[in-house]
Amino acid sequence: MHGGRWTIGDVTVTRIAEMETTGGMRFLLPQATREAIREIEWLQPHFADEDGRIKTSIHALVIEVPARGDVPGRRIVVDTCLGNDKTRANPHWTNLQTDFLKDLEGAGFAPQTIDTVLCTHLHVDHVGWNTMLVEGKWVPTFPNARYLMAKPEYDHWSSDDDPEQRQIMADSVEPVFEAGLVDLVETTAVICDEIRLVPTLGHTPGHVSIKIESQGESALITGDFVHHPCQMAHPDWAAQVDTDPVQSTQTRREVFADLAGAPTLIIGTHFASPSAGYLKADGDVWRLEVE
Repeated sequence: MHGGRWTIGDVTVTRIAEMETTGGMRFLLPQATREAIREIEWLQPHFADEDGRIKTSIHALVIEVPARGDVPGRRIVVDTCLGNDKTRANPHWTNLQTDFLKDLEGAGFAPQTIDTVLCTHLHVDHVGWNTMLVEGKWVPTFPNARYLMAKPEYDHWSSDDDPEQRQIMADSVEPVFEAGLVDLVETTAVICDEIRLVPTLGHTPGHVSIKIESQGESALITGDFVHHPCQMAHPDWAAQVDTDPVQSTQTRREVFADLAGAPTLIIGTHFASPSAGYLKADGDVWRLEVE
């Protein structure tokens, strides 16, 4: 899978892709018809093809923070994709056998060297590799990591009765709790001097994005408050799975207005390669400019 690597001051972010698709996530954004997408010309060639089919990716992002004096370095995985061997309702996501772990190790990130896993939220495609199947049992993929989840997010989904979400919690969330590896945190938690959580609510009740600041440079890992750059041109295009589409739309407008023209690198959790760029005003909406 195609990777990507960015530096923000002393911090490095590396993209490890599990799955890339063209046209495969229209179920999330039914407003993104081919006709509507073709009208947003700047989406081509990176984020849509010439026929108006949107390009998307499911990937993890590994943040490396170097050691500084007596402060140890950090290796943080943001979101863990879909995972292998898991029964899912989506036929394209069920019982996968991808090379994600091999690709992660090939990039220099053996699972045992990861010290933190950050879940922007607890949807299926963000928690899958929290665990892996070993001798018929779900065990933590990152045995030396603390798994950080926003408390409002966990409280919401742990009491949800939807059978599909209960299955996701059972195979990808509860096993890391049982292993004693989870810390429930506030949506504004500071992870280290360079990394903090930013609440970006609406997609889910405890959804967070990840702010990186180092040596005067900054970046934002989006999570799913925005699934695709087309939502910069149409911030009112809420995803079908947003728990509060009014709030998610408000969040997009507020974040986009705040970051437009700022030197903050936007790293999209589902943006196809090159996956990152800078937000610019485009009339009364916005666009993403890639380098």
